[in-house]
Order: sequence, then C-alpha cells, then structure tokens
Amino acid sequence: MKTIKTRLRRLYFRVKHDYLSFDNIIFFVAIIACFFWTYSSLSATAKNWELSQKLATRRREEKLLELEVASLKLENEYYRSAEYQELSARAKSNKMFDGEHLVYLPENSEAARKKYNETAKEETVSSGPSNVSQWMSFLFGT
Repeated sequence: MKTIKTRLRRLYFRVKHDYLSFDNIIFFVAIIACFFWTYSSLSATAKNWELSQKLATRRREEKLLELEVASLKLENEYYRSAEYQELSARAKSNKMFDGEHLVYLPENSEAARKKYNETAKEETVSSGPSNVSQWMSFLFGT
C-alpha cells in the first residue's frame, strides 16, 4: 500500500511541477486559441463564399426577371397597337382590304419538281473557282 501511495505522490509531484507549470499552461492555452481562431476563420470564409454564391445567383435571377418584364411590356405594347388589333380583327373575321384577292395555288407537278432540281444542280456545278484557288489568288495575288 505504501508503494502505491508513494507512486501516486511522485506522479502528482511530477504532473504539478513538470506539466502544469505556468509556461506549459500558457503554451497549451495559446495552441487551443490558435485552433479555435483557425476554425472560426475557415468557417467564416466558407460562409462568406456560400453567401456570395447565393447573392450572385439572386442577381442573375433578378436580371433575368427584369428582362422578362421588359419583354412582356413590349409584348403588351404590341398587343395594344393598332397594327395588331387590325391584323387580329382581319384574321378572326376573314376581312380583306380593297383590291386584295385570295389565291389558292395547286401542288407542284412532277415536271416542276424535276425542273427545280435540275436548276439547283446546275448552279452548284458552275459555282466558279474553288475555295482553295480563291485563297491562293488572295494570298499570292495570282
């Protein structure tokens, strides 16, 4: 029993005088303060970054909504215009101006389709000098 008491006393003495000295306590408090300061700085930086991202998103949404509002205002102005009202009334009541005639055209015949295809092919074949020769003449003046 005496050896245990002696060992406990020695341990207490060693802890009190070696580990719990004023310098060691100040050192440990400084280390803990540095950890807390680092943690709070990092968390504040992260929160600021997150808030700046939210702010940028909200500003983009605001700009988009402003554009939509401007677009809707222009659309409303067009709907209030006399031109739109006249076109709408004419479309709904099938009215025409004096001198206007409605012409129904028949479907294109096979001969017309072939003729169009032939003229399109002729135009592509006789399109002039090639792109490479045009560049050569531009660069070298030939």
